Amino acid sequence: MKHSLPISPQFYLTGRQPCPYIEGVFEKKLFTTLDGQQAQSLNDSLSKQGFRRSQSIIYRPNCQNCTQCRSVRILVENYSFSKSEKRILRKNRNIKRYQCAPLATEDQYELFSKYLNQRHSGGGMSEMDSFEFSSMIEESNVHTKLYEYYDKNDKLIAVAITDIISDGLSMVYSFFDVGFPKKSLGKFMILDHIEIAKEIGLKHLYLGYLIEDSPKMRYKAQFSPLEYFANGKWQIYGETSKNETENLSELVTQLNPILLPES
Repeated sequence: MKHSLPISPQFYLTGRQPCPYIEGVFEKKLFTTLDGQQAQSLNDSLSKQGFRRSQSIIYRPNCQNCTQCRSVRILVENYSFSKSEKRILRKNRNIKRYQCAPLATEDQYELFSKYLNQRHSGGGMSEMDSFEFSSMIEESNVHTKLYEYYDKNDKLIAVAITDIISDGLSMVYSFFDVGFPKKSLGKFMILDHIEIAKEIGLKHLYLGYLIEDSPKMRYKAQFSPLEYFANGKWQIYGETSKNETENLSELVTQLNPILLPES
């Protein structure tokens, strides 16, 4: 009879690279892979500890002397739409949402390319070809859904890649037609995901990283109540959180507080 030891996920640290969000700052990421039978439980556990999925990789920032990236989540149970948010929902009441399997299409790629060219030209994703796009959509070993949004003429105008974990939805990536600025489609998808989470009885909506000094990533602070993950726990986001420092350390001490799913 053969006996094998349980295999724990292996964590790695990337090299030092320029930060894509804050000029003059360098970043490092702590990451592991999501594969095998524990992929879903690992994604579930690490997402609750400030990690973010990208295809079959899950990571969180491990930057020295910088805590700008704050993993945030909306408290769905206690969320009440503001007057401006209700206006956005009314403006988009004719939009149809479809839940799909994570499969890439030509219409999605065309919309994605236009979105990047107009919103994130020159960014790290701006040169993605159709094969790389398909990988972004389809390379998932966890419970992932694709939400497609169509206007009244059945034209695809927005897409969200969303993971479902035990206590919430995690919006992995979203893109939309920027030709309708008055519709606020980016914010609309977040508000719609709050409604989806409520419908299926989930408590949180994970939005990824909020970065105060990055105009492109600062918008997430608009949603309240909002929690951020720091020093091993979730806490209410507010004015005091901007000045709070988080314990920064080397890889070995970063690994200690990570809770892993039981085998």
